[in-house]
Amino acid sequence: MKTGVKAGVTAGMAASAGLASAQAAADTGAMIRKGNIRQSVSRWCYKDVPLDDLCAYSAKIGLKGVDLLEVSEWDAPKKYGLICTMGYAGGGSIPDALNRLENHAAIEAAFRKNIPLAAKAGVPNVITFSGNRRGMSDEEGAKNCVIGLNRLKKIGEDNGVTICMELLNSKVNHKDYMCDHTAWGVGVMQEVNSPNVKLLYDIYHMQIMEGDLIRTITDNQKWLGHFHTGGVPGRHELNDQQEVQWDGVMRGILATGYKGYVAHEFVPTGDPLTSLRQAVELCDV
Repeated sequence: MKTGVKAGVTAGMAASAGLASAQAAADTGAMIRKGNIRQSVSRWCYKDVPLDDLCAYSAKIGLKGVDLLEVSEWDAPKKYGLICTMGYAGGGSIPDALNRLENHAAIEAAFRKNIPLAAKAGVPNVITFSGNRRGMSDEEGAKNCVIGLNRLKKIGEDNGVTICMELLNSKVNHKDYMCDHTAWGVGVMQEVNSPNVKLLYDIYHMQIMEGDLIRTITDNQKWLGHFHTGGVPGRHELNDQQEVQWDGVMRGILATGYKGYVAHEFVPTGDPLTSLRQAVELCDV
């Protein structure tokens, strides 16, 4: 097939797929999105909304999944054409995780059990953490995290699931948390050097700690496997009452060629579902 003809056929197939997707959305009453940024929503922010109701509404407004579900909940989004985009799988807790050697065996055991289940359920990512410093140097903590992630990475690789260590702020929300700067997290990722071990770049947390969001994301995109949102200050709605220009950040993410998920992780102050829909519209660049 000639190149021009092949390109034309490919473009035609893509257009047909897009039309089919749009028709499917119309048939189900779902809002049609550009889809350049694949958006999700974090479950814990909507704890007063039944999971089935959250999934149904998420599908209606054009989301692709629900973040931070327990193993027993991973199949719930499927009924609505969604997936669990990030699962809890026993990766430790925010204060107690990979920077201490004594936690490694339990995390490995949990991942050996749950990551194959994630693969079966179509869950692309599972979460883990560095843990708090508690007097430990960042150098020792980084070394321990590398040791732990090296024990875990083949489990992710063998099952096609990405293990994501979250970047959190230690200034406001998670005092003493170790993985609180992108450079530290990237240093760990570089040592582990696995396509299935990445950072969860929480935009809310990194705006508090560092700012310089778009450049940091662009420079480190190889090591970023997932994103969370949240208005700064306060971790509330993505609106004109906070300091991040969300459509600009989304365009920055898009420009890197990122194909993963961006999950909304803010605590609504008004009607929760209205706030979620407005965030989705803002980030649909």
